[in-house]
Amino acid sequence: MAFELGIYHFGELTPDPTTRVPPKPGVRLRELIEQARAADDAGLDVFAVGEHHRTDFAVSAPAVVLAAMAENTRGIKLSSAVTVLSSDDPVRVFQQFATLDLISGGRAEIIAGRGSYTESFPLFGYDLSDYSDLFAQKLDLLLRLREENPVTWRGTMRPSLDQGDITPRPERELPVWVAVGGTPASVIRAGRLGLPLSLAIIGGSYAQFAPFVDLYRQVGEKSGHDPARLKVSINSPGFIAASHHEAVEVSHPYFQAGWMANHHQRGRGVPMPRQAYEAQSSPAGAFFLGSPQEVIDKIMKQYELFRHDRMMIQMGFGDVPQKEMLKSIELLGGEVAPVVRKEISSLERSAERSATEEMA
Repeated sequence: MAFELGIYHFGELTPDPTTRVPPKPGVRLRELIEQARAADDAGLDVFAVGEHHRTDFAVSAPAVVLAAMAENTRGIKLSSAVTVLSSDDPVRVFQQFATLDLISGGRAEIIAGRGSYTESFPLFGYDLSDYSDLFAQKLDLLLRLREENPVTWRGTMRPSLDQGDITPRPERELPVWVAVGGTPASVIRAGRLGLPLSLAIIGGSYAQFAPFVDLYRQVGEKSGHDPARLKVSINSPGFIAASHHEAVEVSHPYFQAGWMANHHQRGRGVPMPRQAYEAQSSPAGAFFLGSPQEVIDKIMKQYELFRHDRMMIQMGFGDVPQKEMLKSIELLGGEVAPVVRKEISSLERSAERSATEEMA
């Protein structure tokens, strides 16, 4: 797999910082479909949408939104970010994404997570005290569904299956990533299972997450998995414009509004003053915020540290206006992606030559 770049979006319905009016859900969903088409046209590799179950987000059914995107795109991969597997049914998740994979011609992915927003648990009748066990058992079932059919499975967090016939079947192995926010237990789980790791870095210094990536690869290799299959995606907020000043000017008011309104715990948002926002765009900060060259430089610095396989930017958090979003997507695909791919490909070829020379 060549290095991939993509975008993810939660479909926030944040009130505009000037008018104080939130976008209508239908408008936001159509804008997301247009963004996916723009990302595809720009040559990006992945477009992903999150899952939330409250009125300040538009996307509660990612597979439905992704299916609409599939009919408006040609080659881009379409993923959840994330599927809150703990409060969903693995059979329905598998069926929905298998259907999406068939509709899209093999472009569907699942990024499965436990969920940092917890509204879905009581909504669907789950107890938050079972938070960890729910995810572990449901991930086990999802992987079993991927591997065999009919399926016999026993568990305590969901009714068991006895020769369950699960349809439709995708024409390939459906990719399943594990989303991690920085807990060692989640990293270890992904490594033991040999599943690709989707690591969210949404603040602070990105370098502090290097031990998690190292731990993941160490556990994966000790568990007998092919190192080449131990993929890592780094996922962080950002926004790109022609200059650093423009990127901050355009995106900060919306990001600040989103940081306050769309927080994990309703009514407990935290301020994001401009100075703090700028700090996150520094070379050591988590955000991919600035000109194309600044974003290229940060991706390459992270690659030196993580040797990751994919970079996903949560672009325009807080509902940056669509016109500016489309410009940013075009810059990411047209100016950032080609340079990053070329530089990483060159580094990989050099590493291969060095390895060959050492063996000789």
